[in-house]
Formats: sequence, C-alpha cells, structure tokens
Amino acid sequence: MKLTISTSKNSESFYISKSYIDNTGKSTTATVRKLGTLSELLEEHGPTRDDVISWCRSEVAAETKKYKQARKAKSVQVVFYADRELDYDQQKLFDGGYLFPQSVYYKLQLDKICKKIKHRHQYEYDLNAILSDLIYNRILDPRSKLSAYKATQSYLEAPSYEIHDVYRALSVLAKELDFIQSEVYKNTNYFGKRNDRILYYDCSNFYFEIEQEDGNKKYGKSKEHRPNPIVQMGLFIDGDGIPLAFSIFAGNQNEQKSLKPLETKILQDFGHDKFIYCSDAGLASTDNRKFNHLGERAFIVTQSIKKLDAENKELALSKDGFKRLSDNKKISASEIEKDDSDELYYKEIPYISGNIDQLLIVTYSPKYAAYQKAIREAQVERARAMINKGTLKKNRKNPNDPARFIGKDACTKDGEVADIRYYLDETKVADEAAYDGLYAVCTDLIDDDVKDILKVSEGRWQIEECFRIMKTDFSARPVYIRRDDRIEAHFLICFLGLLIYRLLEKQLGNKYTCEEILNKLKSIKFADIKGQGYMPTYVRDKLTDDLHQTCGFKTDYEFITKADMRTIEKKSKQR
Repeated sequence: MKLTISTSKNSESFYISKSYIDNTGKSTTATVRKLGTLSELLEEHGPTRDDVISWCRSEVAAETKKYKQARKAKSVQVVFYADRELDYDQQKLFDGGYLFPQSVYYKLQLDKICKKIKHRHQYEYDLNAILSDLIYNRILDPRSKLSAYKATQSYLEAPSYEIHDVYRALSVLAKELDFIQSEVYKNTNYFGKRNDRILYYDCSNFYFEIEQEDGNKKYGKSKEHRPNPIVQMGLFIDGDGIPLAFSIFAGNQNEQKSLKPLETKILQDFGHDKFIYCSDAGLASTDNRKFNHLGERAFIVTQSIKKLDAENKELALSKDGFKRLSDNKKISASEIEKDDSDELYYKEIPYISGNIDQLLIVTYSPKYAAYQKAIREAQVERARAMINKGTLKKNRKNPNDPARFIGKDACTKDGEVADIRYYLDETKVADEAAYDGLYAVCTDLIDDDVKDILKVSEGRWQIEECFRIMKTDFSARPVYIRRDDRIEAHFLICFLGLLIYRLLEKQLGNKYTCEEILNKLKSIKFADIKGQGYMPTYVRDKLTDDLHQTCGFKTDYEFITKADMRTIEKKSKQR
C-alpha cells in the first residue's frame, strides 16, 4: 500500500492505493480508499499540511497491516464508491474456461512439441501461445482467426503475439502436421493405455463459401448437399472414440483411396501395426480389405447386402438359418416373422472375396424392421398423393424420396405410343421391403465370437459423433482460409481441439454430454475486483467440482487474489 496525492488547480486529494500486475503483465495501480481533500483533512488532522500527510501515512500503515492480516486469514475487504465513475478502457470480466482444456494441452506436452519445431524453423513469435489459444478458442467460442485473436484479449492470460504472427504460424503448423500427430499419439499414453486395438475410420467433407475450385478445394459430393467446393478429411479414432490421426485431401478424390496413405503413416510414424480396422461399406473396398488383411491387422466392415453376388444375397435375405444372439438358439423363419420384440438374430455365411476367406454376418432386428416398414408406408402414401396431384418433379436424387416408388410408361397395351402414365410401382416397394431389419458385416476374423464382432461394429457411432462435434460444436465449416497449407493447419487445430475435448470428457468419466461440458466451460468467467483479485461469476455444481478434481486446481472460491490466480494458472500447465 502507498499514499497517492492527486493535485488539481484548486485542491489536493489523498488516496491509499495498491500496485499490482494486470493481465497483460504490466504494473498498474488501483485505489483502495479515498482519505479526503486537503481542506477536509485540515479541519480534523491539521493544522498544517505536514500533519495531514503524517496522519495519511499512519492510515496507509494501518491499511497495509489490515491487508496482510486479511490475506493471512483468507478474507478480503474491498471498498466501492457509488459516486465514482468507471475508468475508461478498463476490462472487468475475464474468460477462465480455457484453464481446463489447458491442463490437457500441457499434459499432452504440446508445449514441448512446439519447442522441437522451433529448432527447425526461423521465427520470433511464441508458437506454443498461438497454437494453444487457437485450440482453446475452437473449443470455447469457435470463430475466424482474426476474431479468435481478439477473443483471447479477454482471457486471464492475455496474448503476447500479434495477429500477423497467427497466420505465419499456420504455415509452420502445416509443415509439421505429421510430426505433431505422431508426437501427440505417443503422449496420449500419459492419460492411460489407449484402446487402439480397434481403429475406426471414416471420411467427411467441409465446404467453403466460394464459387470456384482452387487447390484442394474441388467440387465433389457434399455431405450437406451444398454446391460449394469442398475438401475432405479422413479420420481415425480408437475404440474409446479418442482421435488418432487425420488427413486432408481434394474434394473430388475418391474417399476409398484416402485410407492407405493415412494408415501407412500410422504404421510407420506411429509404430502401431496391430489393430482391427473398422469402417462402413463406403470405405470397405476389396483393396482396403486386402490392405488390412496383412501383417497383424484384421478388418470388420459393414457389407451392403444389395451389392452381394446373387447366391449370397439370396442366403442373406432368407429368413432361414437365424440364431438368437442372446443364447445362440436356432429360430425358424415363421417364428422370426411373428416376432416384434427387441431381440437380435444372426446367421453366419462363409464368404470369399478378393481371395480372402471372410465371414459374412447377417443380423435381423424385428424392432428395426417394424420401424423401416412404418417409414416406407408413409412414403408410399406420399407417392400416391404425388401421383394423384400431379406434383412430380424431375431429377429427384434423394434415396429417401417417395418418388422412387413411382414408375411410368408411355405405351398402350398394343405397344402404341401414348401419353406418359405414372403409377405406384409395387415391385419396387416389395423389393425394398425384403431388406427390412437386415444388417450385415464382413470380417476376416472367422474364428472370433459373433457377439464380439458385432460389438466392435456397433462402435462406429463414435466416429460419426466426432465429425458432428467438429462441424457443429467446433464450427469447422464453412472454412474461410484460402491457402492449402493454412487449411491443413485449420483442421489440425480442429483435430487437436477434438482430441483435448475427448480426453477431458474421458477423464470426467464420460458422465456428461458434450453440450453440458462445453456450456459449462463457456460460462466460467471471473470479474476483476478493484485490481485486487477475481470473483467467479459462474454457477458451481457437480460438473465444476469434477472439472476441478480432474484438472488438479480449484477456482470455486468466493474471491481469488491475483497471486492465487497466478498459482492456478501455473497448476493448469503442470504435467
């Protein structure tokens, strides 16, 4: 504490003030208490100005003693004045939710990875600070790189770099894409043994708000059915849904060909060569199966029944030969057709494709069959209504469009040309009904238990959820960066953000939804109280308790001094 004297044209004012370090690292001063003007104090503590100053200093000493006692007793007294205006350009509210993903970031040793990268490049900025801030922003409040830089001004730890450094750093990150992924994969072992005996793979695409192709931004089949150029991402995750590796490739490239380069990187750079590859039918080509039949690898992939050869399709569609999954008891076709329970049935069919001995497992779910039947019947009614009203449209390509059940002919019974006639094609309806409730997977694990194989296949929902989080919660698209290298860096940030979030989610015991965790992190803010410390403004609950327990620090006190907050920041960076 110290005595501060403010002099104006007509008077002198005396204050007790306190110096402290603000969030930018600069030393500043805050007023603790106003003692009064010289004229006011002369009446009580005069008769001379020296007497007033002597009294003021005694008050400073008393205030300093009280402050030290309060710190020792963990209590703080702050005085507010109803007649004092706020200072100009003084921020009062700070974001602190980033502290929790920050604890995961440093446990992954991404700061050490940035130091290694520094030795291979020439730059002066702090790559670790830029990368970490971009990741935190992607998790908490995804926005453009410029807006993200502005948002970091509200963090408890303000940025030490400039916006132009951010764009330069993106180019460096793109060059070190493979190195960062391989190092991070090794460092995830600090969180416990990974369930990387099973690897799920899938692809998705991300659109750009542009009208012309450029670089990897090509016209392709968009998942959102948008007409814009896209890039595609191939993503591997492990059996627990934790991201493992990714790649970016051109929007017009066949996604089947994206697997081998990325998987080769896992085999060579990651040193991981024993796993079960699992994907949907779209990424289960013969070449991809052959590739994952080598070494100590195996595959479990979804199989389209419609694309089977005639003999195997007939066997798959037949209701004969099914067993009940719960007890392996054989069930007749008549019993299955009468069943409307939640039971699951299966049958095994030896299958050879691409000179690989495989097992085709066909499952049948009465409940799912009833659901598909109800959906189709509603679509058939809509198809009838379209025929009656004459509302047919050309070039309807949606596979779930009711128009797929509508046929047409333009001939009379004698074969003469006539007007086009539309009709409900009952054959198409019956053909589609034959697949109700059926699902199939293929595997080269022909001696493994069927239950285990189906359980692995069912886990594919996790990779779909990963893409949903990236697209919806992390706003990975549309992409506004143009250069291919910076586009790769953008998706690296999304990938690392997803990895950090998933690890945090796992540490929390998978007890909370993505929405609950992200909303809570976004709500964790702190109000600056007269430069003396912070007051949390968020709602404490079981989730905040678990976050603090998981990350090894606590912020849920009524008041946090500046020194204590610096200690919290240090703890969030411990490994």
